[in-house]
Amino acid sequence: MSSPSTALSLPLPAVMRRPLAWLLAWAAAHVALRLALSPALRWDEAEQTLWSQHLAWGYGMQPPLYTWLQWGLNAVLGPSVLALAVLKHALLALTYLFMGLAARALLPPRTAWWAAASMVMLPALGWSSLHDQTHTVLVTAVTAGTWWALIGLLQSPHPARYALLGLMLGLGMLSKYNFALFAAALGLAALSVPAPRQVLLARGLGITAALALVLVAPHALWLLGHWHETANAITGKLEVRPVGARLGGLGKLALTLLETLLLWTLLAAWAFRGAWLRRPPAELASPVAAAEWVRPLLARYLALVLAVFVGMVLLGGVTEFRDHWFQPLFCVWPLAAFVWRPQLESAPGGGRFTGAVLGVALLFFLATAAYPWIAGWRGRPGELNQPIGALAQQLRAAGYDGRSPVIAADHMLAGALRTRFAAAPAFDCDGNLQPVAACVAGHLAQAQAAGRGWLLIARDDRLPPGWWAEAQAVLPAGSEPRVLALPRRHVPAGSAPAYYRFIWFPPQG
Repeated sequence: MSSPSTALSLPLPAVMRRPLAWLLAWAAAHVALRLALSPALRWDEAEQTLWSQHLAWGYGMQPPLYTWLQWGLNAVLGPSVLALAVLKHALLALTYLFMGLAARALLPPRTAWWAAASMVMLPALGWSSLHDQTHTVLVTAVTAGTWWALIGLLQSPHPARYALLGLMLGLGMLSKYNFALFAAALGLAALSVPAPRQVLLARGLGITAALALVLVAPHALWLLGHWHETANAITGKLEVRPVGARLGGLGKLALTLLETLLLWTLLAAWAFRGAWLRRPPAELASPVAAAEWVRPLLARYLALVLAVFVGMVLLGGVTEFRDHWFQPLFCVWPLAAFVWRPQLESAPGGGRFTGAVLGVALLFFLATAAYPWIAGWRGRPGELNQPIGALAQQLRAAGYDGRSPVIAADHMLAGALRTRFAAAPAFDCDGNLQPVAACVAGHLAQAQAAGRGWLLIARDDRLPPGWWAEAQAVLPAGSEPRVLALPRRHVPAGSAPAYYRFIWFPPQG
């Protein structure tokens, strides 16, 4: 199929004429902002900082790809906020790039830009991804890449495109397990439409399947040995209630779907107004109008995804849904909307929609920048208000050598100190996976066997009840924690400090 028609030669704004340069600038601005905000870590950032200390075929309840990528960046940039921010925003940039490439294969330049850039108006992607997501960011990027690979394959089937699709499918399954739902819905939708079915059932599909299988097989073998705990962790996130709660589950599903799509839909309706209701004119000879498979493919895919969620409520009793579950599955919503209405390329209101996209992106950027100050001003300081830089200085002043293992009472403190002391292994003993005393004793024994000291540390605002009593039961006699009271970042003068308690035991002999 030929490239989209450019007969409608409308002048493009600068942001559309050089989209890649603007995309890179946007990503760089967010990396710089994250570095400026705080040296402390959020939940997922700390988790990745700890997991990426070693390579494995699986981590907790998640596939390994994100942690592998973080491990590679840490090897170059060191375990740091910079490494965390570069990976996340590179993946977000790839999400917009891949969806832009998919859209450009179907649409003229203006609507292709809208289809990709307006994903920022999906709150889970435009806002939540800036704060505390890792695996969801990765799987959304690979999902967008899969759309690009599939559309390119359907337009021009040849071995390299079958291989690209297999690569994306394999990477997707190594990103997050809910990619399986996306792949199944996309595959069924494509097989239900004659033209895509003919391409997918050709001999080249063997290349796709073989490459995906080679990529996934090692982790799949690991998963077989850890199936019970992984399955329990995943199902633990699904709130299942009796049959009588099904109506509430449908309501929660509808509410989460509205949270995902409503902002985009309202702003698009405001910008283009009545143009949404007019069917494309016959003279609009675009590839979308010629390719009869595009619209039914998108419509059936979205219908299948929605049917699965409804089935989870009616048949499985699931009553809890979260917007980031929907993020990779519905990120194609803007593309589908412009495919169904390609006449919007020249419709009045295009300037309003471009302004809305840029305005929302800027609003989310400024809100992210203000977030720690707002939390401090409200008297509810969060992770980014933790004085990790000052804490590291005080620990060095107390004699900590920066190389001995760090054993913390929570993973966010352990991860944050790992970024300050790159030579020191860091561990968390929060009591979730094993009793605190057993966890602390195990790490102390390893440190002593290696001839190292150890730093045991906790912070009062995230201290499990009885943690110090359990930890001290396995410590040398007379070990008492020292207390540090440090002012939090971005809080009003006179605010309560953050309290940390630690024991530094130097190497012996």
